[in-house]
Amino acid sequence: MSKTPTLPKPPASRPRRVGLVSLGCAKNLVDAEIMLGSLLKEGIEIVNDAAQADAVIVNTCSFIDAAQEESVDTILEHNALREASHRGQALIVSGCMPQRYRDELPKLMPEVDVFMGIDQVERVGALVDEAIAKRASRVGAGSEAPKESKGARVKGRLKELEKQAPAHDHAGETSLRGTDKFGKSRIALTAAVSQPATPSVDVTVRPNYIPQFETPRFRLTPKHFAYVKIAEGCNHPCSFCIIPRMRGSHRSRAQADIVAEAKALIADGVRELNLISQDSTYYGLDLRANHSRAISSPERFNAATRALPADATTLCSLLRELNALKGDFWIRLLYTHPAHWTDELIRTIAECPKVARYVDMPLQHIHDDMLARMRRETSGQYIRDLIARIRAGIPGIALRTTFIVGFPGESAAHFKTLTDFIEETRFERLGIFAYSREDGTVAGKMEQQVAPKTRQKRREQAMAAQHRVAVSVAEGFVGRTLKVLTEGEASAKELAKANISSWEHGLIRGEDAGALALKGRYTIARGEADAPDIDGRVYIRGKVPLGKFSKVRVIGHTDYDLIAEPL
Repeated sequence: MSKTPTLPKPPASRPRRVGLVSLGCAKNLVDAEIMLGSLLKEGIEIVNDAAQADAVIVNTCSFIDAAQEESVDTILEHNALREASHRGQALIVSGCMPQRYRDELPKLMPEVDVFMGIDQVERVGALVDEAIAKRASRVGAGSEAPKESKGARVKGRLKELEKQAPAHDHAGETSLRGTDKFGKSRIALTAAVSQPATPSVDVTVRPNYIPQFETPRFRLTPKHFAYVKIAEGCNHPCSFCIIPRMRGSHRSRAQADIVAEAKALIADGVRELNLISQDSTYYGLDLRANHSRAISSPERFNAATRALPADATTLCSLLRELNALKGDFWIRLLYTHPAHWTDELIRTIAECPKVARYVDMPLQHIHDDMLARMRRETSGQYIRDLIARIRAGIPGIALRTTFIVGFPGESAAHFKTLTDFIEETRFERLGIFAYSREDGTVAGKMEQQVAPKTRQKRREQAMAAQHRVAVSVAEGFVGRTLKVLTEGEASAKELAKANISSWEHGLIRGEDAGALALKGRYTIARGEADAPDIDGRVYIRGKVPLGKFSKVRVIGHTDYDLIAEPL
């Protein structure tokens, strides 16, 4: 007869301890910061060592296959660690994976105690208590722990589920993703949640959460920069994207609320406000009276903005109010959509000196056939004209974009048009994705799928074209004086680090012999053209104050980075 295991219990003298792992994009990181802030507000201790935690939260990403596989692997790794040394530890899974697979994950990963969604981030404390109690009932009952799920089996089953699901085609709907079948908000709870072996699920089918200034938050970024979420969700019908299905329709924060957060961050020493959302250029349009979501095309969007009253909330009104705040700081605009740029936005950026001369605008392709298949709502000529308008209207602007290669139906001629465009346009920053076939999307069911090897080969060829551009762009900085924001001292390991990737921006650099050759003491910094984590760096010879602005002279470059000396 097996002996009932003894559960480790936190001493009455100490609070519960929670560890958290956050995967994916900056928007997911903000959700993680809100969870940590909410936990701290309730007196729960946050620990870096998972072995010391009473509960571990894995905040997952489900953007593309590679991100989803990383999420599955991370969940299973933490389960294996607790089975080996801490069987009483609760395991919670949050983020995009539960939003995408809320009904099937409990069956595929029974070792998880609680699955929670995006709407539940502020009530994470109650869910931690529930998870700890759930785990105690499982282990205390003397039942065997669920056998560890095999990663390949879980990943394969998730792909099968999406193949069985119909693609969400909303092209003919005026209320994008607003059907009763897709959009009714409810809480999905697994059956018989009282059974110890059954994970609990608390996931709103169609999320509607948006953070507020008063929302507790514990920042995970360095003291000198922060991400400010100005909106959540997306209204675009891109055929390759699963994000609207997981994150819901676009919903903007009140402008006064964002400004209040910005003031507090600046007072706390932040020198860079990174504005993020799924589509920052749509900000405020959902706040207008009797708004319709069916304004994604440039023509409809421009007509809607022209019809707004003078005091309406828009991205332009937000940028101008933030620019008027006291202090020396940058405002960086991330995640803009080409269909939603206006002449007023170009003028606003040009007239606001605190807005970084930097535009993050994913274009995905340039050939009309591909743009139509991707449902990008723009033509190749529109994109070319827009880039010309932006560069003419905002002198010194750095353009960052991303492209998808190997999309269904992409021919060699289509791809050649794209690489020619890359070399002609000379983007200052650029990332390339090899198309990831996401079942459950319109593109996932398209014919003329491109072979994986061809996708990867095209990605390498496109990055080679951008490499030539990037070296030339870097050469153009030599001799110039730049204002940079310092990050930290560069160790030998940091100097050798030349591989940065992001699920949302694609790999931007390969092995860089120049960076590997750097010797001595350097300080890592970023210029206006460099967003955190995804763009280039400025290596400053010697020691300069950290987390502050400095003036430097560029004296050299690697493939993607600059080498400078302080003035």
